[in-house]
Amino acid sequence: MVTNESIERSIAAGLSCTHVVVDGDGHHFQAVVVSDQFAGLSRIKQHQLVYAALGERMREEIHALSLQTFTPEAFAATGGRVG
Repeated sequence: MVTNESIERSIAAGLSCTHVVVDGDGHHFQAVVVSDQFAGLSRIKQHQLVYAALGERMREEIHALSLQTFTPEAFAATGGRVG
């Protein structure tokens, strides 16, 4: 079964994250991911890194994932409030 926590673990295992939070209902998920690895990358490239960390789970288990990706500096600029 896909859980918020299992998605968080998969993302954190595949990326060097300073913050990752996933919320969802078992079918549709929203994630906030903060990583130094996003520095200098377009939003599309950032999202591709997250999808790569999730691997086959994106094709087989996770049907909908909305992403918000940030560098640590950009996340700090939001005051940690995203929505």
